[in-house]
Parts: sequence; structure tokens; C-alpha cells
Amino acid sequence: MRLRNIAGSREVIADSKFTVKDPEKKKGLWKKEVFGNDKPIHIEIGMGKGRFIMDMAALNPDINYIGIEKYSSVLLRAIQKQEELQLPNVIFIRMDAEVITEVFAPAEVDKIYLNFSDPWPKDRHAKRRLPSREFLGRYDKILKPEGVVEFKTDNRDLFQFALDEVEPAGWTLDAVTYDLHHDEVMNRGNVMTEYEEKFSSLGNPIYKYIVSRKGTK
Repeated sequence: MRLRNIAGSREVIADSKFTVKDPEKKKGLWKKEVFGNDKPIHIEIGMGKGRFIMDMAALNPDINYIGIEKYSSVLLRAIQKQEELQLPNVIFIRMDAEVITEVFAPAEVDKIYLNFSDPWPKDRHAKRRLPSREFLGRYDKILKPEGVVEFKTDNRDLFQFALDEVEPAGWTLDAVTYDLHHDEVMNRGNVMTEYEEKFSSLGNPIYKYIVSRKGTK
């Protein structure tokens, strides 16, 4: 379970130079006003403590990374890491992903990462799952035409749900594996999250897909 209540975490986030306040005011302006360049934008939704996105930013200085996390106490950990690393190409937002279309303009984002998302196991909460058709509809509005979504999880039920949502949402399944770390092609260059390292060390297989709108429009 993620930590959700650390005293003073919201105040630290509000004061941090590594977080964007009022992100909806940056809609369509992320490259120009936030990063000051014209490099591609990749976002991670539900970034947790930030290990994945900061590792990616360090490996790929020619890409702008935006980490989205709704829990203040978790985002606080990422801010603390970024204070040490001072990576110039990563920034954070504390927000709920449901309002993502209010924060990013059409075709402003090149790639979206979903890593070990909350499974929301009850059927009545299916629309809250980040790989649901409802969320794929939101991603469709902010991704470039050639943009992709990459999803990783160790939850087999959530993964099957995600696969079942692809076609009804009008997306195309570009690649899939049921055992990422033993898939020579899809594991090439894989950057692990905290959860991924933990679950795989227990022998749990990691599931991954890559989806796009290719051939659907």
C-alpha cells in the first residue's frame, strides 16, 4: 500500500521548483514554457516514488519527462530524489489522471507509461483503471497520431482486462508479453520500477503491452 499521509507533504510539493502548479495553465505550452525546448514529451501516470521516470530521464537527455502522481506523500519521495539528482529534463505534477485532457493539448504528448497501476479490483471501479477504454479515450486526445502507451503490471487479472479494452477503445495491440524479463525482444533496454524489482525478485512474471492507434484511424 502506498503511503498517503505524511505531515507537510503538500506544503513541500507546493514550494518545490520540481513541481508544476496550476498545470492546466501550461496546456499546449509544456515544451516552450516549462522545458524551454522542442524535445519530445513522455509522461508517466502514477509514477510512485519516481525511480522509473528519473532513470529514464537520466538515460535519455533528449526527451522531456513529466511524472504524474496524485498521492502527495508518494510524490514527496520523488521530489527528494530529484533534489539530489537535479535532472533538467523531468518535472512532476500532483493531479488525478482523470483531468489529463485539461492539462495537455491535442498531440502534445509522444508517449505514455503506465507502470503497476492500481488494479481497482471491484467491477464498479473498472472505469478508474488506467488502461480502461475510458482512459484510453483520454490518452487518444493528447497523444500524437503515432504516439504509444506502454503498460506494465504483475497483476494478471488487470492485464487481461487491459488487453480486452484495447480493441473496443479503437486501439491496436503492437506488442505483448506475459513474461517480460524472459522476453529477449521486449526486455531489451527495460528500465525497472520499484514495484517491478520487488515483484520479479519474488518470481512473479511481469506482463507488458504496447498499444497505438495505428491502422484504426
